[in-house]
Parts: sequence; structure tokens; C-alpha cells
Amino acid sequence: MPDLLLLRHAKSSWDDASLADRDRPLADRGRKSARRIGRLLGERGWRPDRALVSPARRTQETWESIADALGGKSPPAVTIDTLYMASPSDLLEIIRAKGAKARRLLVLGHNPGLEEIASWLVAPNSDENALSRLKEKFPTAGLARFRFDGPWAALVPAGARLLEFVRPRDLS
Repeated sequence: MPDLLLLRHAKSSWDDASLADRDRPLADRGRKSARRIGRLLGERGWRPDRALVSPARRTQETWESIADALGGKSPPAVTIDTLYMASPSDLLEIIRAKGAKARRLLVLGHNPGLEEIASWLVAPNSDENALSRLKEKFPTAGLARFRFDGPWAALVPAGARLLEFVRPRDLS
């Protein structure tokens, strides 16, 4: 059964107002949160087999911090241009097409698309506590972990069980 990890980029910096949105780096707080999430992935045995990452600087830096915190050889990461500010339907198509043979796929992107697809995917047998936290807000460096039966190409709305929803503040 495949696992899908939806991760919103960590907190970005707004210090340089002249930067385009795609070029904003992580804030110090964001780097710390990304490292925490990376350690969590390793500690809980949720190490992704493959990562799909938006081309935005903040998502790339989030992935770098996570990969460093995981230690060892980093899982393969693929930068997908269309992940930048993707809609939920675009995200679903990317996951279906690019999941390949990964048993655990991490998708690292942006809101509002990530929050919306996470809500779309929730199956009736999802964890109630995780769902309650997800409905509150999908904050920066928030991580939703789903499991479903079947190949990636068969993933449909309301077809994945939400197992966990972790926010950086849960790891303090």
C-alpha cells in the first residue's frame, strides 16, 4: 500500500521585498522546521522513496534541509515546474503520473493547492485527530501522511486514508 506525504514548504523570508515570489529563501525558522520534519521522517520510518519538489527556492531549500536531516543517501528528488502554485487537480495528475514505483512519495509544494488536495483525498476511515488538525490550517512545514490501496494512477478524491498530520509546533 503506497504512502503519500504532502509537505508544504517551510517558512520563507520576506526580508528582501525586491525578490520575485519564486526566489524567496527560507527564514531561519523555516530551516529549523524543515530539519525537524526531516528528523521526524527518519525516526518514524517515513523516509520517502522519491520526492517531487516545486522549483521555488523555498521548496528547494526545504528539501535540502530535510534530506540533510534524514542522513545517509538522499532519496531521489525531481523538480517539477508545474508544482509551483499547482491547483489540486494539477497536483493529483502529477502524483498519478510521477509516482512511478515509489512506495512512499513525498510531494513538496505550496498552498492553497496542497491544503485543498489534502482535503480532497481524505477517505471516511481517516484518523479523526489528524483530520481535525488538517481542517484548522495547513501551516508552513505541515506534513500530511496518507495511505491508499492500488497504484498511483488509481488515486482519486476521497480515496486515501489520512493517517497523520504533523505541524512544526507539534515537534517543539
